[in-house]
Amino acid sequence: MRFYEFISQIVPFDDLELEKLSLFARKLRPMLRETNVAEDEVDLDNVVLSHYRLSKLKQQNLKLSEDAEGYELDPSEGAGTAKAKDPKEEFLSQIISRLNEIFLMDELSDKDCVNFAHTVADKVSENERAMMQLRTNTREQAMLGDFPKAVDDAVIESNEANRNQMMQLLSNPDKAKEFSRLVYDLIAFGGAR
Repeated sequence: MRFYEFISQIVPFDDLELEKLSLFARKLRPMLRETNVAEDEVDLDNVVLSHYRLSKLKQQNLKLSEDAEGYELDPSEGAGTAKAKDPKEEFLSQIISRLNEIFLMDELSDKDCVNFAHTVADKVSENERAMMQLRTNTREQAMLGDFPKAVDDAVIESNEANRNQMMQLLSNPDKAKEFSRLVYDLIAFGGAR
C-alpha cells in the first residue's frame, strides 16, 4: 500500500480499480489490529471463559455501490496524496489509542481520558523524587522506583481535588457563575486543551 502511494506520485497508473484498492486498503488498515503470535504454544485446556464484552467503537458508511455519491475516483487525482504526519498529532493519537486500551470507553470520551491523563501527569510532576527518577533513569528503571506509587497517589489526590472543587461550585452559586465565565473564556479564546 505505501509502495503504491509512493510510486503513484512518480508514475501515473491511470488504473481506477488499483486506486480504489489502494484507498480501501489505506482506510481498512487502521481498523485491523496487528498481533504478534509467539512461537511457543500456550496451553488453554484449563482456561474457562467467564465474561466477555463487545463494544461498538466506530460505524461508518463505506459507499461501496456504484450509484452512491462520491463513488467515482479519478486515479490521477489520487496520486501524491501521502503527506508527512505531524509528530504532536501522531503522539496524541498513540496516547488516545493506549488510553482506549486501558479504560472502558462506553461512558468516557477521548477528551475525558486525555484530560485525566494530563491531570495525573501534572500531579506526578509535583513529586520531586519521582521526577528525579524519571529524569535520570529509563522507563523500566523508573517503574521499579517511586514512580508507580506517585501515579497512584496522583490519581487519588486529583480525585480529591476535583471533588473539593465540585463541592465548592455546587454549594456556592456565585463561585459557579464565575467558574462558568472562566470556562467560557477558556473555550472562546482558544486556551482550552
